[in-house]
Amino acid sequence: MADSTIKILSIVLFLVFISQGNSQCYLSDLSIRQSQTGATLKGKPEWSVTITNDCPCVQKDVMLNCKGFQTIEQIDPSVLSVSGNVCLVNGGNSIYRDAITFKYAWDQPFPLNPISSEIACS
Repeated sequence: MADSTIKILSIVLFLVFISQGNSQCYLSDLSIRQSQTGATLKGKPEWSVTITNDCPCVQKDVMLNCKGFQTIEQIDPSVLSVSGNVCLVNGGNSIYRDAITFKYAWDQPFPLNPISSEIACS
């Protein structure tokens, strides 16, 4: 009886350890939504960007593809820092469940797609 209880308990613990591996996060857990605010700056529409992390783990050093990104509106570099064709989000700091937001003004929205991040689960 004690032998079967130990086997069952061992199986349960094994399954718990395996299931923790299934809660890994991916770059695709970063969601980027853009919408027009209705405002214009120097004749260009303003766009609002919201970046959310839909994973229970934090993601840091988030980089976006910013090829061709332009704006006439000042963006706080601690929120979005543009360097060539790559943008660093949130100064490289961790993105939790709270959204990161910023606005820019240009003729059309840019496809700001995530290209890399470091995922940290505790």
